[in-house]
Amino acid sequence: MNYLVIGAGPAGVVAAETLRKLDPLASVTILGDEPDPPYSRMAIPYLLIDNIDEQGTYLRKEDGYFQSKNINVVIGHATSVDPAAKTVKTDGGDVLPYDKMLVATGSRPIKPPVEGIDHEKVTTCWTLEDARRIAGGISEGAPVVLIGAGFIGCIILEALVSAGANLTVIEMGNRMVPRMLDEKCGSLLERWCTGKGVNVMTSTTVSSIESEGQHVMVNTSDGNAVKAELVISAAGVKPNADFLESSGVRLVDGGVEVDNYMQSSVADIFAAGDVAYSKDFSTGQFGIQAIQPTAVEHARIAANNMVNHCSVEHRGSINMNVLDTIGLISASYGLWQGVEGGESTELLDEENYSYIRLQFDGDQLVGANTLGMTQHIGVLRGLIQGRFQLGEWKNRLRDNPLQVMEAYLAVTQGA
Repeated sequence: MNYLVIGAGPAGVVAAETLRKLDPLASVTILGDEPDPPYSRMAIPYLLIDNIDEQGTYLRKEDGYFQSKNINVVIGHATSVDPAAKTVKTDGGDVLPYDKMLVATGSRPIKPPVEGIDHEKVTTCWTLEDARRIAGGISEGAPVVLIGAGFIGCIILEALVSAGANLTVIEMGNRMVPRMLDEKCGSLLERWCTGKGVNVMTSTTVSSIESEGQHVMVNTSDGNAVKAELVISAAGVKPNADFLESSGVRLVDGGVEVDNYMQSSVADIFAAGDVAYSKDFSTGQFGIQAIQPTAVEHARIAANNMVNHCSVEHRGSINMNVLDTIGLISASYGLWQGVEGGESTELLDEENYSYIRLQFDGDQLVGANTLGMTQHIGVLRGLIQGRFQLGEWKNRLRDNPLQVMEAYLAVTQGA
């Protein structure tokens, strides 16, 4: 059997390892489009502040690791797929055969439609090459503009602050991390960042970027102008699936539509990670979940089904994000925005940057937002994913949302 994994991120690496474990005699190949060894994008901010070196970003740090596992790693960018011939063409002219293929190509940064976005002083923070460019462009007190205060933007934000940049963040939403945090939570996070010396501009967009001597001027929709030595764009991501457009593989919202076994609409082609249009645990509906834990979960399930003929069902991944922003932890779980006809309860301590909001559907906990709390992360996920009937504990949680541990013990162990 010849397995081809397109993508060298966490999903691709875990899938290749799982394929090798389940089918020791098969051929397993990873096709990655960057010259560096497979690495984690989530480690790049730690590289920027010198907490790790480049090798510290590598997903597998042992020299010769992939060779020792008999996993081939090939560099090239997939340009097209021929499902009839079961081949993949690359930009280098190579033609790679497969019996079963996994698309784990992840996502790429969205380029906002802004005049001047291609200026030499504007970059993304997505690859090791980007990180090298950023590291060379930041000095103590250097004015830096970050476009976007979403999940990825806030990870970069912390690194930039730690590196000593004089940072301005421009976010089009009315709060920070609007796709993860409700208004109270996101606004409190903004206040925290402002207190740490970050200039945060919400409900604002960048209208243009233009040269001004050795700097650039970032002009905003509200008439302001911010001078910068470097501009970093973190305005969101989209799936890397363009090379599949003529393959017959069904794409939805730019991602690969998969069934409950992570298989695409074309036999023997599977997908995992940011590129997979897959099932959400909380809603049962399908969509894109661009988070690393989901990518790894997808990879294991897809690899099992590639070897064992669709024997492992994907029941949906819970949408959960945990973010550290200059030392303040925020998190979202499941249906954090609530459900129609549902109920919610919250507890807010603005002075201590502490917040929790729980969302109920009947007497089940279905979602939550937290800020400044780390002790409840696993418990909240367990309560939501277990779909427990809370009974009397729903009212107790409405009175005191901090009793989630007691509620978990009660519904799981009768304590």
